[in-house]
Amino acid sequence: MFQRGFKAWCENVALQARREFGLKPFEPIDLSALVAHVGATVLYPEQIPGLSSDALDTLLNKDPDGWSAVTLTLKPNPIIILNSVHSPARRTSSLAHELAHILIGHAPSQTGISPDGLLLSAHDRQQEDEANWLAGCLLLPRPACLFISKQRLDQPTAMRRYGVSREMLQYRLNTSGVKKQIGAWLHQSGATTRA
Repeated sequence: MFQRGFKAWCENVALQARREFGLKPFEPIDLSALVAHVGATVLYPEQIPGLSSDALDTLLNKDPDGWSAVTLTLKPNPIIILNSVHSPARRTSSLAHELAHILIGHAPSQTGISPDGLLLSAHDRQQEDEANWLAGCLLLPRPACLFISKQRLDQPTAMRRYGVSREMLQYRLNTSGVKKQIGAWLHQSGATTRA
């Protein structure tokens, strides 16, 4: 359960970021600009100095679906490590999720080191839910969902334009309330939608 006002705050954060980057509210955001804005660095496991070949093999071959991304909250700048074997759309969602943790100011609830020497951190369920919500807003704020629906963009076109997966697109169209709103409007007008 989110605190009162959290969802509106997330939409405002997504729209404010677009204003700062000179974008219209419905335009796709360049996450690399947001990474630079928060002072973070993005790396893939292959780029981490000193990571053992066993650890790399575990991360990318033996258990590539066991993780998506992790943020090392180093001072003064965080480092976001993304899973390089995931699809571009999944990496985009993972990056937005990690940026959301940073923007919200989350600190991991648990940290530790695995037997392979891998740094492990975990956020609690509330933090994960908050980061998921803000990540969705960063990628597809409500004005973008309205644009997709009003322009009747088909799923592949919308997915390409915003760099998101089908699951993220459907999630945001549903949770933003746009799908229901546009569906009611289209039903009244006798039209149909493809998104």
